[in-house]
Amino acid sequence: MAELKTQKSRYEPWKTLVKDIDDLSTLWDLALEMNDESQSAEIEENLAAVSARYEKQNIFELMPGEVDNSGCFLSVHSGAGGTEACDWAGMLYRMYLRWAERQGFAIEEEDRLEAEGGLKSATVKIDGAYVFGKLKGECGVHRLVRISPYDANSRRHTSFASVYVFPVIDDSIEVDIRPEDLRVDTYRSSGAGGQHVNKTDSAVRFTHLPTGIVTACQGERSQTLNRATAMNMLRAKLYEHYRQEKEKENARFAQEKKDISWGNQIRSYVFQPYTLVKDYRTKAETGNIQAVMDGEIDLFINGYLKFAWQAAAAR
Repeated sequence: MAELKTQKSRYEPWKTLVKDIDDLSTLWDLALEMNDESQSAEIEENLAAVSARYEKQNIFELMPGEVDNSGCFLSVHSGAGGTEACDWAGMLYRMYLRWAERQGFAIEEEDRLEAEGGLKSATVKIDGAYVFGKLKGECGVHRLVRISPYDANSRRHTSFASVYVFPVIDDSIEVDIRPEDLRVDTYRSSGAGGQHVNKTDSAVRFTHLPTGIVTACQGERSQTLNRATAMNMLRAKLYEHYRQEKEKENARFAQEKKDISWGNQIRSYVFQPYTLVKDYRTKAETGNIQAVMDGEIDLFINGYLKFAWQAAAAR
């Protein structure tokens, strides 16, 4: 039923769009036949609306991957820049949460490590149709340039944070995880959640020894629930790891493995001396940085999907 709902959500808007285009074409033919220029304003208005709906719907056709229609886990890690970078990681994390809220997606924080000024790292699960397909292009290093609120001399600082996105894998996709390949650590949760969470070893960390992949969860009250969530995250990360090896396209998802520092950024966010957000891959940019930090990032998401589609077609 979930799959049927997903397919209908893809099909029905196209069906409606085709009907509206036919109606618009009929209106155009009538206006020409009757030489009625009074219809031009209505035709132009309807054409603009239909074109906008087409662009929005066509984005889904740029996400043909096996898991593009899945939810995702999104991780943010602070990089070079100390307190500034932790503050930047917190700002970036909030940006993605606001984006998910705007889209009406379900949000569940899985892991959070706070630091002076903001976040050292955090992982959130975002559930909804095509979340992974939309956010997969956000993987990489994000650079911030601004006058530091932590600098008494009000100097300009550059900070870095990395973003990593991996899909939520359902049970129909098999990922082989041998017990002997796992190291399991339990520890006391550091986040909010009441006395039970903070006084028992409820947090769980899995380390997959052959690949070095690590997942952790401390968001639930019980170790059992945290263990299940951490295992789901591990399966998702391993799926991505093996898929990359098979397809030999590591460049798309290896950004997090690079230094989170100068020269590796996919996007810059400049607050001073001017305001500009610019993606270095797609060249998409906007001066409305406040809107971007408030979650309006579809310009960059859609730009990357078109860029990746054209690059794949060129190959």
